[in-house]
Amino acid sequence: MQNNYYFLRQLTKSLSHRITGWEFATCFSQEKDELVLGFVNTDTQEEFYIKAVLHANFACLVFPTDFQRAKKNSVDLFGELVGLRVQEVVQYLNERCFALVFNAGAETSSEASTQTYTLLFKMHGNRSNLVLFEGEKVISMLHNKLGNDEVIRLSALDRSIEQTYEAFLREDGQVQKLFPTFGKGLNQYLREKGLDTLPPDAQWKLIQDLLSQLETPTFYITRKDSDPVLSLMSVGEILSQTEDPIEAANAFYGQYARLNSLDKEKGDALRTLAKRKQRTENYLLKNYDKLDELEKEARNEQLANILMANMHQVPPRSESVELFDFYRNQPVRIKLKPDQNAQKNAETYYRKAKNEKIEIAKLRENTVAKEQELAKIEAHMEAVTGVEQVKDLRKYLKTNQLTNEKAPETPTELFRRIEYQGFEIWVGKNAKNNDLLTQKYAFKEDLWLHARDVSGSHVIIKYKAGKAFPQTVIEKAAQLAAYYSKRRTDSLCPVIVTPKKFVRKPKGLPEGAVVIDKEEVIMVVPELWFGENENGHAPN
Repeated sequence: MQNNYYFLRQLTKSLSHRITGWEFATCFSQEKDELVLGFVNTDTQEEFYIKAVLHANFACLVFPTDFQRAKKNSVDLFGELVGLRVQEVVQYLNERCFALVFNAGAETSSEASTQTYTLLFKMHGNRSNLVLFEGEKVISMLHNKLGNDEVIRLSALDRSIEQTYEAFLREDGQVQKLFPTFGKGLNQYLREKGLDTLPPDAQWKLIQDLLSQLETPTFYITRKDSDPVLSLMSVGEILSQTEDPIEAANAFYGQYARLNSLDKEKGDALRTLAKRKQRTENYLLKNYDKLDELEKEARNEQLANILMANMHQVPPRSESVELFDFYRNQPVRIKLKPDQNAQKNAETYYRKAKNEKIEIAKLRENTVAKEQELAKIEAHMEAVTGVEQVKDLRKYLKTNQLTNEKAPETPTELFRRIEYQGFEIWVGKNAKNNDLLTQKYAFKEDLWLHARDVSGSHVIIKYKAGKAFPQTVIEKAAQLAAYYSKRRTDSLCPVIVTPKKFVRKPKGLPEGAVVIDKEEVIMVVPELWFGENENGHAPN
């Protein structure tokens, strides 16, 4: 009800006492659909501000005690009024409009003439506007998109309505027609008082009692469906109350800003952090499971030691052998490669053990990093929850680089990812994405591929502990590297194949460019053998 006629009627009375005779000092906008008007008492140098917030979905007036104008991104408006004094504040009858009237005396050679400027505050919800008149002519508006406001006539704004008991009876008790200025809030109040169940004379008495209260109302800031409401009646959950309409307008806007700005921005930030937390926790759970699995099964070094201690008991060309496990004091069956002797089989197990240790070390390193990230996220969530001012929240989010932050993308979202014969193949999408793939997501044991001597996607085959890269997987990955390159239409394409540890990026190289220290080249036919979906991403 911040734009209700009966509230505006009280507000304009207060404004009239406050700024009549004061000088119009400034008028500017530095936020879309918002305008600040400044007035000064030239005798006492006291200042007074009106801030008109006229958004499409919300309109109100607020009266800050002071206002600091931004040095940038602000524009002056209604410059014709600067230096003029407020002659009167006019409230139009039965209309959600009021005006500040300014008279500018100008001496001519023959006679004194007076220019009258009127700044109309049209508080019509989503069609609210500030319109400046010179005489009866519109000369400028805040919202030029409201073209119908150009034909407003000040002399026609007063609405006379016969609001008598006889008219009430003629309208069959239809309060909305006789008192259109009540609006939803006051009509709801009358219904709750039983208006619809009373006889006409009792209905009229209830309406007259309400009108009497509206002559000297108390203003309530209440809550309805979690939203603040400026009410003229004591209904609902009351947050505060006052008899000063300017104080009521400020209290209402303060609650609105808190609930609709702070709570919304805080909620957005907390939801973003919650998504990050959930992803981090899921990552950690998978890492914990993988570490547990690897540590339980990390027996390759023990098996190698058992083989080396019992080489004389291993028959040639055996596919397996049962030996005494001196770690557990029980027999153990060990798989063997029949084309290798006992020592070579032991060396294979030692190599697997080394690879397992590398993978375990990486998992532990990643786990520690993610645990630290999780602790930071939880600290951010606690800090954001405790913030009580919008400016403090925005400062915190900006300082900690959380503003508009998206949850980190996964490799599945970042790259084309294909699985072939149990191996994952990742393909970069562009030069910047190639750098991200090679520099951040590829490890030195991964296999790196790229079409030779032409631009194209970086391709990675992810390493699997204890498993060599099959030639069939290498060829399939090479075909993708050839397809996602300038050689896509060639019959054959040379493709570089090398471990990632031989690929480096010296400082100063352009995006996607790398230096290769050691390479092999294979010839393949460029082929998109997996079939991309309509979004251009490979199936997982």
